Amino acid sequence: MTVRYGLKAAGAALFLAGLAGCATTGAPSSVSGPPPGTDPAVVAWWATTSALSRDDMEGRDTGSEGYRKAAAYVIDRFQRAGLQPAGDNGTWIQSIPLHEVAVVKEGTSFTVVGDDGSTRPLQFLREISVTPVAALPVRLEAPLAFRGYCSPQEIGDVRGKILVCFAGRRAGMTTAAGRMATVTAGDAVALINIDDVGFTVEPPRWPMAYARSVGFADNPPSGGPAFPVMRLSADALAAVIAGSGQDSADILARAVAAAPLPAFDIPARMRLTFAVRESDYSSENVLAVLPGTDPALADQPVLVNAHLDGYGYGEPVDGDGLYNGALDDAAYVATLIEMADHFGGKGLRRPVFFAAYTGEEKGLLGSRWLADHPTPAMGPKGLPVAVLNLDQLRPLYPLTILTTLAVNDTSLGAVTREIAGEMGVEVRADPEPERGLLRRSDHWPFMQKGVPGISFIFGYDPGTEAEARYRLWYQTRYHMPQDDLTTAIDWKAAGDFNRFYETLTRRVADADQAPQWIPGSPIAPAASLSAGKP
Repeated sequence: MTVRYGLKAAGAALFLAGLAGCATTGAPSSVSGPPPGTDPAVVAWWATTSALSRDDMEGRDTGSEGYRKAAAYVIDRFQRAGLQPAGDNGTWIQSIPLHEVAVVKEGTSFTVVGDDGSTRPLQFLREISVTPVAALPVRLEAPLAFRGYCSPQEIGDVRGKILVCFAGRRAGMTTAAGRMATVTAGDAVALINIDDVGFTVEPPRWPMAYARSVGFADNPPSGGPAFPVMRLSADALAAVIAGSGQDSADILARAVAAAPLPAFDIPARMRLTFAVRESDYSSENVLAVLPGTDPALADQPVLVNAHLDGYGYGEPVDGDGLYNGALDDAAYVATLIEMADHFGGKGLRRPVFFAAYTGEEKGLLGSRWLADHPTPAMGPKGLPVAVLNLDQLRPLYPLTILTTLAVNDTSLGAVTREIAGEMGVEVRADPEPERGLLRRSDHWPFMQKGVPGISFIFGYDPGTEAEARYRLWYQTRYHMPQDDLTTAIDWKAAGDFNRFYETLTRRVADADQAPQWIPGSPIAPAASLSAGKP
């Protein structure tokens, strides 16, 4: 039977006391931290990173006690740095009511039942997962049909069947929306998307931490898909199509080459059972402001932000089930804190609005909420004049190239190039726009409202050691428990970026003119271009 709970959890009170004894671990394969002689500012940054990502913060999952403990730490540090509260009702927080749908392991199963009576169970979260929606059936069993890329031309008769499709992420392949439409048009009962192993710029990773979706409680998603939508590891394809006479390795090789794929019925059924849990709770953005010094610019705050949340506890990897989130994104909340310390309560011309968000990993929830519900400290216009985002940063090698999202879309790009040039750093546009990184982080909700925004990634030249380190980190640590304090850090690169970011904040906040969109930008809202400013 499907398990459904209605848990109304009151937000635990945030405490303000600082957390003593910040660890300074983080050197590769050791707990020694930055070596002797490291820039003291970098040592302080790593100590703050360590405090936020050590085990007792429990991975800072949205709405968890670990998250609230981390939020209390950030509040204390902001307060001691001389910032002022900028949240609800004069507090440091903005509380967000949330609704969660989770598919739990106990009571959830995926089994391929062959026509010969054989059974092949698939491991939930390690070989197969499902999009969490409240309307998942308790039980479903139906025959399987493989239909290539699941374009309308490949579909044939799939009425009452579970459709198995190669989920291509590359240009020219059937999109996710297209595959969903194919299921609906063909009266299929479920969809299994096979990982695109040819999308090498961001290859698929397993296991998944969990199967949970979180949305706003006062405006929950409208039902989601009317049928189960599953994701299948490419390694598990052979088990699904066994007995069909088709070779999974050949199918995957053809798909990687974007070659035509066969369409065939699989001599098996899939038996699905789902256990769904729903819950309501709240989580908090931490908001603070450094008031400006120029009264004429008091209504032009500059937003600096990073996300405080992580994944928390999830499916273990190599025996470790705690997803600490050291570089994603504790390290860059630490950058905000250390920058506040450097300001020492002394304002710049414009107000600087600090935001440490909840729920970024669940769909940019904290930044979306703030963009739609600005607090009074954001000023009478309710929007900043710029958003300088911190995410997706990995100081694993020297900072000689700075990949910059939206670098050619607003005047922030020119300021970035100016500062980077002074540091001997080359600025480049995103070389992999197909990954959609521009729309996957906390600057995006504000940019959609017309605010010039910018975000950064440590860049590299193809084929270099820097690229190898970048790719390896994404394959072995990104959104995994291994994003912890053992990551090998290039300490000088970390310091270089933090200095760059503080300089950028100072120049934008002290400039005579607010940042503007560049005419012809393909991502600028029309209203911003017509006005010439946000």
